Amino acid sequence: MKEQKELKKLINGKNTPQKVVLRAKIVLSSQLGQSKASIAKTLKTSRPTIDLWLKRFSEQGVTGLLKDATRPGRKPQITAEKEKQIVESTLHTIPQGATHWSTRTLAEHHEVSKMAIQRIWKKYNLKPHLIKRFKISKDKHFIEKVIEVVGLYLNPPQKALVFCVDEKSQIQALDRTQPSLPMKKGRLGTMTHDYKRNGTSTLFAALNMYDGSVIGKCYEKHTHKEFLKFLRTIDKQVEKELEVHIIADNYGTHKTDGVKSWLAAHQRFHLHFTPTSASWINMVERFFSKITEKMIRRSSFGSVKALESAIVNFIAVHNENPKVYTWTKDADTIIAKWIKCKEALGTLH
Repeated sequence: MKEQKELKKLINGKNTPQKVVLRAKIVLSSQLGQSKASIAKTLKTSRPTIDLWLKRFSEQGVTGLLKDATRPGRKPQITAEKEKQIVESTLHTIPQGATHWSTRTLAEHHEVSKMAIQRIWKKYNLKPHLIKRFKISKDKHFIEKVIEVVGLYLNPPQKALVFCVDEKSQIQALDRTQPSLPMKKGRLGTMTHDYKRNGTSTLFAALNMYDGSVIGKCYEKHTHKEFLKFLRTIDKQVEKELEVHIIADNYGTHKTDGVKSWLAAHQRFHLHFTPTSASWINMVERFFSKITEKMIRRSSFGSVKALESAIVNFIAVHNENPKVYTWTKDADTIIAKWIKCKEALGTLH
């Protein structure tokens, strides 16, 4: 018979999917007089499966074995209108007695499941439980200062060194109340949450933008007197034939009469101020982040002297193989973003 030849062709075909081979074997076995019980046992399949494909074959022939029947899709439990309402509630309302919706509170409010809220939030990338912090500089001379500082980063002057200078104040010498346990397989290192304060120190640091090295000094205070001492330290360590450009923030100790007098007497020093509320533009902050993360935060210090010794050692190790911090954003890009943010907040003018 023609149909049996087609069935055998399917069964022996190298590219025939195994599910189609099974269907063809069911039909062929039935045509050869084998009972359904025998077919089920031989092919290790169920009676409902045999009934299904014998019926499909009788209705559609061999073609019916090649394709699966289309199944109706699952009816959406949330209508498009309901979904729109949930998105609008997430964006433009808040629950009573709270600052933002959770999946459970919004689910109760709209009488849907928590999972439905999760799916909709994921679809529209809504994350009401998270917030991104920002600070826009209100400096009237923001544009001029950005152009000046970024110009030093991207096009430093010849025969000169550019230093990013700042102080990391009030570094606490914290001593844990109990000994910590070291990390081992299957267990994190431990550290008590409480501590004893043993005093504070202030780190003055100057990041050399040419080679990434750092000049650092610890002082008890951070007044203009300590700033002047630190400027003298930089003066001693930089070759006399080089100009020195200092990028610093607008802290009052950087602008005292004593500092101005010292700068007037040392003509090779040039002080450049970053915009207010724009510490991110001072690259020494990258180094402060590094020393905090890798040394200060997880250490224990029995005294200020121990803290300062650790800081000095960290700087020495850093300077053995310093990393150059490279600035990439041009001034126009920064200014354009600043203007866009000011416009969004309605504070451009």
